[in-house]
Amino acid sequence: MTDRQPYRVVARHPGFELRRYPAHLVAEMQVEASFTRAPLEAFRPLAAYLGGANRARHPAGLTTPVMPEATGTEKIPMTVPVVQEEGERPGAYLVQFVMPANSTAATLPEPVDPRVRIREIPAQLAAAMRFSGRWTEQAFGQRATALGRAVTAARLQPTGAIRYARFDSPWKPWFLRRNEVVLPVVE
Repeated sequence: MTDRQPYRVVARHPGFELRRYPAHLVAEMQVEASFTRAPLEAFRPLAAYLGGANRARHPAGLTTPVMPEATGTEKIPMTVPVVQEEGERPGAYLVQFVMPANSTAATLPEPVDPRVRIREIPAQLAAAMRFSGRWTEQAFGQRATALGRAVTAARLQPTGAIRYARFDSPWKPWFLRRNEVVLPVVE
């Protein structure tokens, strides 16, 4: 079973949950592509990182007995969701794989692919709207607009970019997929 990113529900409002997310690490990649193509283009390099395309930070031991040398790769368990948000310029998206909750910057190996980077996301309060359905720009856009309006109606102030979260594989029937739009808000 795939681990899920931890959070704590702080309150429930009409149309969304207010959640507290702990600080966490992501492996991320910026992609210049359409909303629909971006996660497809980022998936292979990010999945390769999880699968062992990394430089394990385990130095060879200097004590006896001598152990066989590590292969230099380490597999990292998959965690959901896969997150997408708008990049720094139009037509660019940041696609992120959330790293396991017990990961630290010191324990995660360095990616081999220079396009993949590890970054810490600080703890934050965020509004989240859950829905099922297809992964289209229109479906996410409609929910993002509704979430923005609900957050404003609750007198909360957004503090960052909206994130689009996918929890299921593409093989899961679209009507059973768990998706979310998440918007960081001021404490």
